[in-house]
Amino acid sequence: MYTKKQQAANLIKAMKEKPKLGSGQRFKNLVKDLKKKKVKNPGALAAWIGRQKYSKAAFQKLSQKGRKK
Repeated sequence: MYTKKQQAANLIKAMKEKPKLGSGQRFKNLVKDLKKKKVKNPGALAAWIGRQKYSKAAFQKLSQKGRKK
């Protein structure tokens, strides 16, 4: 079991390791991981996962941010 202090430290560490939301790097990393798992269409699956997690409208805004960079 982790103490509350250790849990907080682990959470902060995990948040720092992830790329900023909207940069497109999280999507690219997910596609890369899905390719390693031999998924037929990793881009489509990653997009579906994103829509489920963030909702269709929010995911569209994130994808537009990612394209601009």
